[in-house]
Amino acid sequence: MAPIIHCVRHAQGLHNVSTANHIIQDPVLTDLGHEQCQTLRANFPRHANIDLVTASPLRRTLYTALESFAPVFESNPDLKIIALPDIQETSDVPCDTGSDPSILKEEFKTGVDLELVQDGWNNKLSGRYEPTNKALKERARAARRWLKARPEKEIVMVTHGGFLHYFTEDWEDSSQFQGTGWSNTEYRTFTFSEEIHTDDLEGYPLDGDNASLEETSDSRQRRGKTGPMPSREEQKTLYKKGTQGWDDQGLQMSTAEREAARVTEGEEINGVRV
Repeated sequence: MAPIIHCVRHAQGLHNVSTANHIIQDPVLTDLGHEQCQTLRANFPRHANIDLVTASPLRRTLYTALESFAPVFESNPDLKIIALPDIQETSDVPCDTGSDPSILKEEFKTGVDLELVQDGWNNKLSGRYEPTNKALKERARAARRWLKARPEKEIVMVTHGGFLHYFTEDWEDSSQFQGTGWSNTEYRTFTFSEEIHTDDLEGYPLDGDNASLEETSDSRQRRGKTGPMPSREEQKTLYKKGTQGWDDQGLQMSTAEREAARVTEGEEINGVRV
């Protein structure tokens, strides 16, 4: 049986404080971010059920995972976070670009499995991790397939606000905040759909199972949503509106596109640009 996935957006990082901080490569958490981790740790009800924790290899996601899910590791001393390059953030700006593997290995000597983090994982100029819709959809699907095939029953995945829309394929409220509909340290729970989809949200045929996800009713109720997650056909429309909404916010995914657009300066508080 495919596992349950608890998807988590990282805690507040230095880049969330001001758009001027987007020039910081691979920023760490703020003091508020550490507090948010403690709150999530206290409020998350499923620590005892988690048998795998995964995270994007960026520092803010790794620290969020280590701090927020410390009870999981305390109960399972041999368990390590598996760092997954495919779930890194979408854009190629410095704050969304990870550190070299040698730096991460020196900083995270314990608690993190970096075996999948190879040289080139933080190269976003071309290839697998370039900031294009095609590449993002492909690595989000690869991550879903990888998780669906895992033997564990209940998994935590800590990643980023923008990437979460590609991963879950849920584009409802995707422009509610700056480039995402997720607040810092918000978690939502998903199961894999019993229906096999063989095309993506743009209608392109796939080389197999899309490994589609469905948010649980309890998860939607927890965040004030009534009724089920929008249907796949509805998501196809929401996807187009969502990516256009990001463009309207000046959130083009590549540096070249961002420099060609004016991004409003300001402060972000709890995921909201003010």
